[in-house]
Amino acid sequence: MNSKTIAYGILRAVAIIIGVLGLLWFLYKIQSVLIYIAFASVISLMGRPLVLFLKKKLKFKNSLAVITTLLIVIGLFLSIFMLFVPIISEQGQLIGEIDINKLGDDINRFNQEVSAYFKIEKLNFVELIKQTDLMQFFDLKAIPNVINSFLSGFGAVLIGLFSVLFISFFLLKDSLLLENSLLVLAKKEDENRFMRAFTKIKDLLSRYFVGLLLQVVILFILYTILLLIFGVHNAIAVALIAAICNLIPYVGPLFGGIFMIILAITSNLGFDFQTVILPKLTYILIGYLIIQLIDNFLNQPLIFGNSVKSHPLEIFLAILIFGLLFGIGGLIVAVPFYTAIKVISKEFLSEYKIVKTLTKDL
Repeated sequence: MNSKTIAYGILRAVAIIIGVLGLLWFLYKIQSVLIYIAFASVISLMGRPLVLFLKKKLKFKNSLAVITTLLIVIGLFLSIFMLFVPIISEQGQLIGEIDINKLGDDINRFNQEVSAYFKIEKLNFVELIKQTDLMQFFDLKAIPNVINSFLSGFGAVLIGLFSVLFISFFLLKDSLLLENSLLVLAKKEDENRFMRAFTKIKDLLSRYFVGLLLQVVILFILYTILLLIFGVHNAIAVALIAAICNLIPYVGPLFGGIFMIILAITSNLGFDFQTVILPKLTYILIGYLIIQLIDNFLNQPLIFGNSVKSHPLEIFLAILIFGLLFGIGGLIVAVPFYTAIKVISKEFLSEYKIVKTLTKDL
């Protein structure tokens, strides 16, 4: 091996490293576009069964079926948004009517009752708040900055919504658009296997996301019934937030339960802790645990197992590994990514025994 060959190898390696770094930098700069495409892909996968139903059963033309599906999606999100408008308005009115002295007395009384009941040292909530950064939120000088941030954020949200809907329309209208776009990455001899893998992934993930939507609806109904029984204020909105939290595996139900308990306490802040608040919290907590058991042993096995054809232990390990590697985001994308990896492995690595074992149901 002469010096010319060595120099060529070094230059080639450096060029590859620079190219990879340049690609990563480019992807970082267009991350918002990638997020739009990801959301649009999820909407297209969820809306795909509805588009097929409208075309086959109701004889809609392709464009009309896609537009109808997107209108239903927009209506769903607007309904959720309109659900929170009266609540925000009500909370704003309540904040304006707060008697600071009475609120302080209620918090102190609640603190004393909790400390006496559980026989623990009394906590000074005021000092705890002062030691945190929460007091900076009430800095009047920061109000203009908060308003400017809100306006710029609102404009970005509008641009994002338009972009997601625009991309979703074409992904739903042309079901092969995404496949053909990614097909340029495959070798000529691998195109058929690539298309089979992508079609399988699309079918499985479509069923998975529709199943997730069904899971949220079921949990929302159960949470609403639970909160209405025990008279928690804004029960519908609280139930919706708690149900959406369940989209984050394992961690989400914990956040949803804590949020529900906090709202239940604030709804009964002026009442006696031992005779009113504690029994109500206990019943709500028992009801919440029962609903979680129903979700864990009925909903999730049907959704995760049947939709993506994976064993519950596989799903658990995949979620655990992705969560350790990528945090909360990893928990959310674990099942779709693991499903995609399994399908691709079945198509391109089927000669390995471990791949045959894991993908035998696909």
